[in-house]
Amino acid sequence: MKTIFVIIAIAYGCLAFPPPASAMHIADGVLPAGWAALWYLLAAPVVAMGLRVYRIKSERTPLFRPLAGFVGAAVFVISCMPIPVPYTGTTSHPCGTGLAAILLGPWLTAAISSVTLLLQALFLAHGGLTTLGANVFSMGIAGAFSGYAVFRVARWAGLSLFVSAFFAGLISDWATYVTTSAELALALRGDGSVLSLFLAIVTAFVPTQVPLGIMEGFVTAFAMRFLAERRADLPFAVSALGEK
Repeated sequence: MKTIFVIIAIAYGCLAFPPPASAMHIADGVLPAGWAALWYLLAAPVVAMGLRVYRIKSERTPLFRPLAGFVGAAVFVISCMPIPVPYTGTTSHPCGTGLAAILLGPWLTAAISSVTLLLQALFLAHGGLTTLGANVFSMGIAGAFSGYAVFRVARWAGLSLFVSAFFAGLISDWATYVTTSAELALALRGDGSVLSLFLAIVTAFVPTQVPLGIMEGFVTAFAMRFLAERRADLPFAVSALGEK
């Protein structure tokens, strides 16, 4: 519950200084009802597992609760910087789920993303309620699990914490938008080719998402370096956090 209260406080802070209105994530009305329901069904069990992980870790380590709240607030703020992308019905923006997945694990990141996206839809008109499942799947599941997997493989291969975190943030960001493009292409293809529409949407994201992904990679890398040097005692998901 503390996680939810922290993110709500951030939401009200954003409301006090609202940015110019623009659609963010996949908005209501973009996906047909059947596709919207499908993404809800696919996202729900992952979010449920994330809530279970949160409960178990919170019982074992009391410090985990404020840590989860802090990371959740960070994801809310990081993913709340929209750059409109023409013709896609969504926007480019950093996600923060790669960093969250390294710190808390991908399952809990999916649950945190669901809360973050719900609050953004309710309070900031970013995304939508009918498309919440699709947005959670792309940002909270595809982004989190891909970033976490890349980080673990990079560490296993002997790359430094900084480099591993950079690639985790980069791939997590790009995976989110590849997944979003696939969601839109599958739902909106009509009688046309899914692949052609998918490539068109991905291409529309490229001018904004390529530099944003690189930026998010560096943000993730510097954040991990800072935490490893200053707070390696925290109950992170990655036990080798303190290694350089």
